[in-house]
Amino acid sequence: MALDVPYRSIPDMFLKRVAATPDRDAFAHPAPDDSGPVWSTWEQVSHRAKAIAAGLHGLGVGQEDPVAILANTRLDWVLADLGIMCAGGATTTVYPTTEPDDAIYIIADSGSRVLFAENPAQAAKIAGADLPRLTHVVLFDGAADPTAAVPQLTLTELEEQGTRALAAEPDLIDRLVAGIGPDHLATLIYTSGTTGRPKGVELLHGGWCWEGVAQSEVGLLRDDDLQYLWLPLSHSFGKTLLCGAIHVGLPTYVDGRVDRLVDLLSVVKPTLMCGAPRVFEKVYNRAVTTARDAGGAKAKIFAWAVSVGKEKVGLEQAGKPVPGGLKLKYAVAEKLVFSKLQARLGGRIRVLVSGAAPLSPEIATFFAAANLPISEGYGLTETSAGNFVNPPDGLRIGTVGRAMGDLECRIDTDGEILLKGRPVMRGYHNLPEETAAAFTEDGYFRTGDIGSLENGYLRITDRKKDLVKTSGGKYIAPSHIEGMFKATCPYTSQAVVIGQARNFCTMLVTLDPDAIKGWAAGTPLEGRSYAEIVSSPEAQAMVDEYVAQLNAKLNRWETIKKVTILPRDLTIEDGEITPSLKIKRRGVESNFADEIDKMYAGTLAEL
Repeated sequence: MALDVPYRSIPDMFLKRVAATPDRDAFAHPAPDDSGPVWSTWEQVSHRAKAIAAGLHGLGVGQEDPVAILANTRLDWVLADLGIMCAGGATTTVYPTTEPDDAIYIIADSGSRVLFAENPAQAAKIAGADLPRLTHVVLFDGAADPTAAVPQLTLTELEEQGTRALAAEPDLIDRLVAGIGPDHLATLIYTSGTTGRPKGVELLHGGWCWEGVAQSEVGLLRDDDLQYLWLPLSHSFGKTLLCGAIHVGLPTYVDGRVDRLVDLLSVVKPTLMCGAPRVFEKVYNRAVTTARDAGGAKAKIFAWAVSVGKEKVGLEQAGKPVPGGLKLKYAVAEKLVFSKLQARLGGRIRVLVSGAAPLSPEIATFFAAANLPISEGYGLTETSAGNFVNPPDGLRIGTVGRAMGDLECRIDTDGEILLKGRPVMRGYHNLPEETAAAFTEDGYFRTGDIGSLENGYLRITDRKKDLVKTSGGKYIAPSHIEGMFKATCPYTSQAVVIGQARNFCTMLVTLDPDAIKGWAAGTPLEGRSYAEIVSSPEAQAMVDEYVAQLNAKLNRWETIKKVTILPRDLTIEDGEITPSLKIKRRGVESNFADEIDKMYAGTLAEL
């Protein structure tokens, strides 16, 4: 059955939300002292977004004209995005960690007319660049530079200009919004580029409105929830959550400071939070290592509670009743152990959502055992991020859930997942040949992911392009092995399996700085630097022990024969992970070529 989407565009959806609940809380930003959220109503958000839209219209932004945002996740990002679209423009997203060369490339390739920059440092990334279509730079923070080659103004000044324009022409925004249809360009999101240069993905208003309605239909978002939104709004995952919040009227606290996330959860007390697996891995690592480091009775009680929780989850996943005796045990486990973890996440979590990369089933089971179920989902930038998700009342651990809305899915003969529907992109910007290659003859988008459908639930096997073929002809799924290792070794930050055209598999590992310092406490390594700890024989022995546990679960040709602990974590700046925390294998293998070569030097182990 076709999903009923009662909106022509995101601005249409936004203005209808404002009209329906003008005085309800819409978005919040952190108080200056981090004492809690500072809320704006839908009417207040509308007032500012319309002023920004009118200001942009005055700068010459017209229908489908790209306007770039280069900033961290914050309320100003949301306001600028709404303002761009209410003016009829299309938001071009640029990650705040993007290097100047790539930022210039994205702004030039998109043809952006205006750039919203977080501060002068971000604006400086385009200094001296040849950007003939760029007419203005708008700063969220800091003073405008009157000597800049591209004229600058502050966000406040843009809003003041827009307010004056609206006083002269009160119906300006309504007229502009009326001219925007579902097939008009809403966003240009540049793929984070695990390989090669990023491509601009053209996503339309109709697809984003579909996303907002579809999230509500599966019970993922409710108007009585409180969302903590920290995800990069430059990423499609963040954008689709904004659309869901507008459709539902979901109060959303917006704060992209990842380093403050855990501390502020207990202040904000959300009922809903979405994130990449790395966030949940860090929470898992902290819980497990804290219990192990405590030792004695505390460690035993923790292990018992987890065992009880997993037994309960196992029965629920199998569709079997939970016996009364086990329910009583679980109540004790929750009081003694899990309630503390729940409190650390604010104490009110209804649902957690994981996306952007694979989540280890072991970690998903741990959270379900702690009564903090994670609804894993699946989607791509090219398909507006939200395509499959586990409904909160129908969790199937190890899968990414059921298709949302009326999305069509087909599994190709080689196992590739093919998708068709309203959230699928119009194409790659200025790349007609690559656009044609991305679709089948009958219009299905080629995801590049391998998977299977099981009673309507999608299980992802691996990325088609990431499959490793050893010199012995065996195919290895590296992300599956990496996820298993992260769940096995609670001190892991990142793991990268190597094996393409090699005759055995090896692995590069980085360790979590906080977790490994806790591991070193009370030993001769206490107080040493991160590099000293991870290069020690003791750390190598510890990791080797966990690798042995991993290998016991793998096929012989998948086993890891050698492992190297890297002296630092992988970074976005060094081209090793994307801003959405996916591994850039080509960058890792290039930057650590010497370490990889050493693992394959000399006598090679036989598969």
